[in-house]
Amino acid sequence: MDTNISRRSLLSVGLGAGLVAALPGAAVATSIADDAGLRTDPFMLGIASGEPWPDGFVIWTRLAVDPLAEDGLGGMPQRTVPIAWEVAEDAGMRRVVARGVEQARIENAHSVHVELSGLKPGREYFYRFRSGRHISAVGRTLTSPAPHETPEALAMAFASCSQYEHGYFTAYTRLAEDHPDLVLHLGDYMYEYKKGNYVIGGGNPRDHEGPETSSIAGYRKRHAQYKSDADLQAAHAVAPWLVVWDDHEVDNNWADEVPENTDASQLNDTTERFRQRRAAAFTAYYENMPLRASSVPAGFDMKIYRTIEWGQLANFHMMDTRQYRNDQLAGDGWKKNVAERLSEDRTITGAEQEKWLLDGFKNSTQRWDILGQQVFFAERDRNQAPDIDDVSMDGWDGYAASRRRITQGWVDANVRNAVVLTGDVHRNWANDIKVDYKDPASPVVGSELVCTSITSTGDGSGSTTDPTMAFNSHLKFYNDNRGYVNTKITRDAMTADFRVLDHVTTPGAPVSAKASFEIRDGVPGLVAKG
Repeated sequence: MDTNISRRSLLSVGLGAGLVAALPGAAVATSIADDAGLRTDPFMLGIASGEPWPDGFVIWTRLAVDPLAEDGLGGMPQRTVPIAWEVAEDAGMRRVVARGVEQARIENAHSVHVELSGLKPGREYFYRFRSGRHISAVGRTLTSPAPHETPEALAMAFASCSQYEHGYFTAYTRLAEDHPDLVLHLGDYMYEYKKGNYVIGGGNPRDHEGPETSSIAGYRKRHAQYKSDADLQAAHAVAPWLVVWDDHEVDNNWADEVPENTDASQLNDTTERFRQRRAAAFTAYYENMPLRASSVPAGFDMKIYRTIEWGQLANFHMMDTRQYRNDQLAGDGWKKNVAERLSEDRTITGAEQEKWLLDGFKNSTQRWDILGQQVFFAERDRNQAPDIDDVSMDGWDGYAASRRRITQGWVDANVRNAVVLTGDVHRNWANDIKVDYKDPASPVVGSELVCTSITSTGDGSGSTTDPTMAFNSHLKFYNDNRGYVNTKITRDAMTADFRVLDHVTTPGAPVSAKASFEIRDGVPGLVAKG
């Protein structure tokens, strides 16, 4: 037996139709025609990878020759198109370790998700696609470390809230230039509004195409408009991504089966209409993200909460705080003295996801347990009076018992280091976490890092002062620039650099560090650096 071949595993594709796997040096499957009949480059939406595990990852692309075609299908022919893919150990694609063929089908908007296995843990790989004579850009990705290994360090960046109309995605290029090994996107990857509905001061520098998204064609077209952006493509190509949605991927501030608007003059005046909208949004989301087949939607349901292990260094618990939550109280927004927000039966995660997360804490052997989630976690009370609270009904303040159970859960499980990552609020924050925010003696039990938006709300002022910090001592940092957060995770510490741009309404802004914090192994709470 050829021992070299026997040690190799042929690679599998999660949605498997048409796969032909090959060892290095073998001919690409003959089912790929020399000319797939596409005269225009079909890789206009870029490439991406995600969901790293010790022996593989997902690689993704979606074919489109006319990304803004009205039917949402990218101007592609009404037929299946074969796509060849290959994975190599070098950026020049000379040391190919796997290749195969996948079928891009019209019912999936000509998207493909290739789930690879049989690769080596803790390694850098490169990948590309081919359709006929057209070849995609080359992307970089990684496998996670072996389960028993503790790597020296992980460079992880996270971002959220990229409203195409509010600015240019320069921050994505700056993120790519920082060369992270893993990227987390915490939601609001795209926005649903039509042109003119969400306008910043001075006017939007660019516009959405088409009406507010509510149909499958509309969501597919909107994703295509975003994916056509060169800055976003650069960030996807530099490293594997872990993604979760927030609200705008479907509808502003939706909650379970409740849309933002329920009156008859709006898009979703019935539960059934909103279920149809949700199903369309979820289908398009899966088609456009590097997710595993385990996240394929089932009607208007789609499971995106999951844990990704990075050896013994870190767990990434990626959460969903939209699909299973109770409706926001008191008509949503910031409200005073809403007693029901403290009710024990209110949940932002749903019972099943809460149990999954608490079990994950109990079973964790990693140094860092990191929650990738969407909305503000720590208490943020805008009223200084002790007998009045003024908090957001959309964040965890509106689901206080749910937050307490999660926080107490990691305390009871003796989680070594708990860190919550958050998006949504279009501002940078750094917060200490407590079980009981009303008790001044309550100890710090974790940390929250909140990233600002990539573009949403346009250029920031650079302010680092928020009045609530004066009477919320656990809120340690605030800033309203646009940007993202870089982290370095080691055995001994997690450092976070808040990377900001001074403008986004014109392209090309430089990036700088606004503030840096350190979380030391076994010592809950934030330490400012520099």
